[in-house]
Amino acid sequence: MKKKLLTVAVTGALLTTGGLIPGSGTVLAGDNGANGPNYNGNETIKNERLHSYEEMADFLHKLDQRSEALELEVYGQSVKGRDLYLAKFGAMDEDKPTVLFLTQQHGNETLTTEGALQVIKHLTSNGKNVKNILENVNVLIAPRLNVDGAEGDVNFSLDDYVSGTHTRYNANGVDLNRDHVDREQPETKALHEEVLQKYSPDYMIDLHHQGTQVTLGDTGELVSGSILYPTNSEVDPEVREQSKKLGAVVYNAVESKGYGLLSKYPGGTAQTISRNGLAAEYGISTLLFEMRGMADHYREDYVLGQKSNGYLIQQAVTAMTATLEALADGSLESADPSFWDTLPESNYDGE
Repeated sequence: MKKKLLTVAVTGALLTTGGLIPGSGTVLAGDNGANGPNYNGNETIKNERLHSYEEMADFLHKLDQRSEALELEVYGQSVKGRDLYLAKFGAMDEDKPTVLFLTQQHGNETLTTEGALQVIKHLTSNGKNVKNILENVNVLIAPRLNVDGAEGDVNFSLDDYVSGTHTRYNANGVDLNRDHVDREQPETKALHEEVLQKYSPDYMIDLHHQGTQVTLGDTGELVSGSILYPTNSEVDPEVREQSKKLGAVVYNAVESKGYGLLSKYPGGTAQTISRNGLAAEYGISTLLFEMRGMADHYREDYVLGQKSNGYLIQQAVTAMTATLEALADGSLESADPSFWDTLPESNYDGE
């Protein structure tokens, strides 16, 4: 595919304008729910309204300076020397559950980070709900693991991409979500040594994006996302069961909003994938959440029109907020995972 000189407009600026309210279910004007508009090869795409790396770092540092609840930690550097940030809330009390939200292992899967930044901002507020969460849960948020790929600052050409600005791979051309066994890349090595092994999270949601044409089974209905628990055979059954309960919390929260429609992601079983590897090695109950569409790709049917970004950011916020609330009040333990038995698998109607 010949590179197109296009630019991609997304809604990262909403984090500073207050357009999204965690838990509110607010959908921005122009958003069309799960069947929102696509990028069809003729829509102007603008990246400037996403948080660049520098803007993200500045956003996090400003919150850290004015919030006593937030402790901002640099836990490593990327191939190109960019700092990797971890937002910590709570004293890491061993008697409390610890949850990790991880975003943008793939640099072109951008809106998950925009949602995570919104949640970080929310957790620096002084509301009663936030206070309850922080009194009962240790919260870790690692926004944008693949900081080089997200900047397009890589050691290979992006000429085949729609806009040539974001790539799935890190600067060395490696898929970080296939490096959770060997840990040859500095990003995954730092995540394991300085976050997973140091803080021992009990739960993790790994937020990603998928193609635009994923449907609910063979119904033809486009989904807003897909979820999956760890499927590797070496995962402890109790860890898998808790993962399924985590999925129930997220599923019920998203489906209740009216704009969300989720399918079961048909993922692999390899331990190189974080969903499987972290559950098997560390006993972390993990959930994969794949949002609809990507900011950039060499396949046009994977790139989503910007008018859908508001509800997708809100979907990420909803999933994270619901998880925190369920851990804080203990309701995750009573979540019913039986929905997995009838949840249709994803089908892809793209090219």
